[in-house]
Amino acid sequence: MLENVDLKRKLPRQEYEKALPGLQRRLYELERACWEHSVPSIIIFEGWDSAGKGGSISTLTQRLDPRGFKLHSIHPPRTYEQNYPWLWRFWLKVPNRGEMVIFDHSWYHRVLDERVHETVPEETWRQAYKDIVEFERMLADDGAVILKFWFHISRKEQKKRFEKMEKDPLESWRVTSEDWGRHALYANYLEAAEEMLELTEGEFAPWTIVEATSRWYARRKVFLTLIDALEKRLGDKAPPPEEPTADLRRDAQLRQAMDTLEHESNGEA
Repeated sequence: MLENVDLKRKLPRQEYEKALPGLQRRLYELERACWEHSVPSIIIFEGWDSAGKGGSISTLTQRLDPRGFKLHSIHPPRTYEQNYPWLWRFWLKVPNRGEMVIFDHSWYHRVLDERVHETVPEETWRQAYKDIVEFERMLADDGAVILKFWFHISRKEQKKRFEKMEKDPLESWRVTSEDWGRHALYANYLEAAEEMLELTEGEFAPWTIVEATSRWYARRKVFLTLIDALEKRLGDKAPPPEEPTADLRRDAQLRQAMDTLEHESNGEA
C-alpha cells in the first residue's frame, strides 16, 4: 500500500498561500457549527518523524476558536497509567459534545512503537487491533467524526530532513538519538504501518494517507479532507461557504510577506 503512494505530488507555495486563508476560515465556520449542533470530532496525526505533522497541526489550529478544540501530544504511558486498561488514558481525552480533539500521536503507539521495539508481547499488540476498532466504533456510534492521517515520506527524504535540521543551531535539538534509532528501523515501521492501516481502516474511522514530501500539498490535503468530512456530517446544518473578501485577500498578502521574510532569514530560496 504505502510503497505505491506517489510521493512526488507537490503544490506550488504561491497556490497554497492563496488558498490558505479561505481554508482556515471555512474550518472555523465548521468548528462553530459543530459546536452549535453538538457534533464531536477526533483528528489523529500519525506518520514518520519529521514528516510535517507538527507544522500541519499548527496551521490547522491557527484560526480556530481555542475554546472549541483541545490538542493532546501523546507519549508513552506513565507508570501509574500502566495499572489501568491500556485505553483508559485515551478515554479521558475524548471530546465533549461539539468539541474537536486533535491527537499528535495516539493509541496507535501500541501497534507501532511498542510493536517494533518489542516492549509488549506479540499477543498484546495483536489484541490491540481489535481493541482499537471497537474503541473507534463506539465513539463513532456515539456521534463522533473520526479522521486519521498518516504522513508518509520516504526513508531517503527523512534522512535528508534530519541532516538539514542537525546543521541548523536552532533546529538541531529536534533530532534525537531516538529519532535516528527509529530511522534505522524504517523497514520494520513500514511493515507495522502497512498492517495497522489495513486492520484499522473503517468507514466510521477512515485513514487518509498524506503524501508529505511537499509541505504545501500535505497541509492543503489535510484541510480539504477535514472540511469535506465535517460538511458531510453536518449536512444541511453546515453553513454555506462565504465568498472571498477583501479581509481574506489582505490576510493572504500578509502571510506571503511574512513567509518570504522567514525564508530569507533562514537562507532559503
